[in-house]
Formats: sequence, C-alpha cells, structure tokens
Amino acid sequence: MTNTDIPDGFERQSRPSPLTDPWEPIYSKETPDAIILGLRLATPHTNARGFAHGGLIAALTDKAMGHSCGHKMRGAYSLVTVSMSIDFVSSAQIGQWLAVETDVIKTGSTLCFAQCFVKADDAVIARANATFRVVPKKA
Repeated sequence: MTNTDIPDGFERQSRPSPLTDPWEPIYSKETPDAIILGLRLATPHTNARGFAHGGLIAALTDKAMGHSCGHKMRGAYSLVTVSMSIDFVSSAQIGQWLAVETDVIKTGSTLCFAQCFVKADDAVIARANATFRVVPKKA
C-alpha cells in the first residue's frame, strides 16, 4: 500500500460535520457492529512536531464511537457524549493510515457505552472509551 492508497472497503464518509470538514477526506467502513473511521494523515492533521494531533484523535474517537452506537441502535436515536476518556500510547506521522475501530459495549434506553482503538498502519496509538446519552429522534 502506498501513502495515497485507501484500504479496501472504505468510502468517503457520509456524515461530515463542521468540526471535521477541514480534515477531509475522512473515510468510513460499515461492519454489522460498528462504523470504522479512517484517514490518511496529512499536514492539517498534525501538531508542530509533525505527529497526529491529540485533538484530532480525540475528535475522531468521539465521532466513531457515537456513530457506532447509533449504527448499532439502527439509527433510531441521536447520541450525545456524556463522558470520554482517552489514553495516548504512541504517535502517528504524516502518510500513515489512521483507523478508529470501535466496539459498542452496551446499548440501553438512556445510555450507550463504547470503546475504541486508534491504529496507525495497524499499530495501536490510542485507546478511548465513552458514555453517550440516548436521545429519541424527533419525528
């Protein structure tokens, strides 16, 4: 895989947001249980030292876990982040493929719990977990 290749199964995300618009293109891959987010790291994703910025990683984990909970609940609900924790265990550099892989732990009528690993070229660089408030969508 070259630095511009996108792994098989990923397509441009269908749920952009004003926060993540400057980081496009962001890709997603749907599985039966989650939405995996991915992007090829470039200069707009980095800090002054050229590593993936922690704020980027935190925002993508929040987005991936929330979308995965919504996917698991078949899109019938909106989700609002209640709490989130992240541990940075390594770094990622320009050109690497960054993927956020989520496990939905439990969905309920009021709360949803998820965890994820962030990988740079398949090496874990961060892990996160979050709790989301389940909000019925208005008709």
